[in-house]
Parts: sequence; C-alpha cells; structure tokens
Amino acid sequence: MYSYTRAESRERARLFRKGFKQALADCVDSKVTARIEAIDAAAAERGQRELRALHEVQATARQNLAAAKAAERTAPRTERTAARQARKDAEQRVRLAERAVHKAERS
Repeated sequence: MYSYTRAESRERARLFRKGFKQALADCVDSKVTARIEAIDAAAAERGQRELRALHEVQATARQNLAAAKAAERTAPRTERTAARQARKDAEQRVRLAERAVHKAERS
C-alpha cells in the first residue's frame, strides 16, 4: 500500500513527466529515477504504518463488539434495548473498520 502526500504526488507527477520527456530523447537522468524511487519508498513505508493502524482499529472494534454482545446477553430486561443499540453501534464500527482495511489493502 502506498500513501502519498499531496506534495509527493505533485512532485512524483512532475518527475514522471520529466523522465518521460528524457526517455523520448533517450537520455534519462538517474537523479530523476532515484528521486521517484525515494518518494515511492517513503509512501510505501507510510502506507504500511497506516495499514497496521487500521488493523489495530479493526481488532479493537471486534473486541468491543464481543463485549457489547456479552453485555446484551446478560442485560436485565429493562436495559436490554440500550444494550441492543450498543451492539448495533459496535457492529457498525466493525463494518466501517473492515471496509477501511479492505480499501487500504486493495490500493
């Protein structure tokens, strides 16, 4: 997974265009390709950190869902509605976390 900042995206696009023009002239500067590789490496490392953080959020959401399910099962009748709503909210957080992880893993 790559996570480019806006500045990195702009600079990478500029360097890509410059390298493309140089490739057409058959004289590619190694500094251009080295800078693009450096930007890619930084973005890949940042992407891996973000993916690890998303996995942690997902694990926490799943743990909270398990706790909410247990609380719903053990809740007295008077508190069961609130416990059910808490479980549904926890399920929604798990779905959002899973979508974020899936989206990050695809990119």
